Amino acid sequence: MFTRQPLDVVVVGAGVVGAACAYYATRSGLAVAVVDAGPVAGGTTGAGEGNLLVSDKPPGPELALARLSAELWRELAGTLPPAIEYERKGGLVVAADEASLAGLTATAAGQAAAGVRTEAVAAGELPDLEPHLAPGLAGGVRYPQDAQVQPALAAAHLIRAARDAGARLHPGSPVTALLTCPTGAVRGVRTPAGDLLAPAVVNATGVRGGEFAALAGVELPVLPRRGFVLVTEPLPPLIRHKVYAAEYVADVSSASAALQTSPVVEGTAAGPVLIGASRERVGFDRTLSVPVISALAGAAAALFPVLNTVRVMRAYHGFRPYLPDHLPAIGADRRVPGLFHACGHEGAGIGLAPATAVLVTAALRGEEPPLDPAPFSPDRFGPGAG
Repeated sequence: MFTRQPLDVVVVGAGVVGAACAYYATRSGLAVAVVDAGPVAGGTTGAGEGNLLVSDKPPGPELALARLSAELWRELAGTLPPAIEYERKGGLVVAADEASLAGLTATAAGQAAAGVRTEAVAAGELPDLEPHLAPGLAGGVRYPQDAQVQPALAAAHLIRAARDAGARLHPGSPVTALLTCPTGAVRGVRTPAGDLLAPAVVNATGVRGGEFAALAGVELPVLPRRGFVLVTEPLPPLIRHKVYAAEYVADVSSASAALQTSPVVEGTAAGPVLIGASRERVGFDRTLSVPVISALAGAAAALFPVLNTVRVMRAYHGFRPYLPDHLPAIGADRRVPGLFHACGHEGAGIGLAPATAVLVTAALRGEEPPLDPAPFSPDRFGPGAG
């Protein structure tokens, strides 16, 4: 049974977004409890690559969120243990032909106008940045602000830091009901181990965000979007940046439910190379797809021929929390006083976690946020939205 200590907020979800919410809310002076049906980073976070990207976002609200998060991750890297494996390796986006390069260049120009650092890379300069890239590419753009963390360790250390500051963690505690007052306002959550009472509850349940919102009687159309990642045998340093094809940006913003793959390749501090990326809406189907794995491996080898003779040691997949307009739901839900959301980030949740948490914490405290939260309003969906 839970101890009956006063709480200001219950964060539901112990992935990296929930962990960041707990971290920043606790640091702001709020009394916080984190509950999750499973362990820390047991869902989408544990199946992620740890990308902290500005390069894959066109100008707009999500890019502003990503830029804020990039700075916050730099601060966190100086505070959390080195075990989170923060590496500001930079991103390199490459184009196979002149038409693709023209589109990439136009996107980069818009990003640069929004404050992103971009560096045009001519075809002849690509080998200087990535000696093992395939020949014949038309050019690319380098993004020095792109970085990477080990996502499960980042979540774990954010939770640990929050606990050190007074937060309570309750893993293995599924929320079965959202408790409300007669007025309809939130007053806590119910779990098999007991009730946790607080005037605010944060929905950081990732791909289950829509199901949790339904407990409160509100609509939040979060859908799972499945993605696979391949992990090679440990290798000496071969790939210096996060390298991906220009078509990846279009795949990220696509509304199609069909399978999409575009090569994304990066090394890790531990040696293995990570290979993605695929996207498809197939519900929560966990079937291992050999065609998807083959497509990813072939595309990676075409981009880096040196990988042709490298063994893939394992493949894993996860479900990204997808919202129809490709923007996360962040902040207060005006339909249910005391309900806050921090979900729907699709594949960008790890990168966007700190900025999301800062916005949620500002909303919890009734303070001015560092950027306009209106585009992320959770109640933009459902009856009466608009």
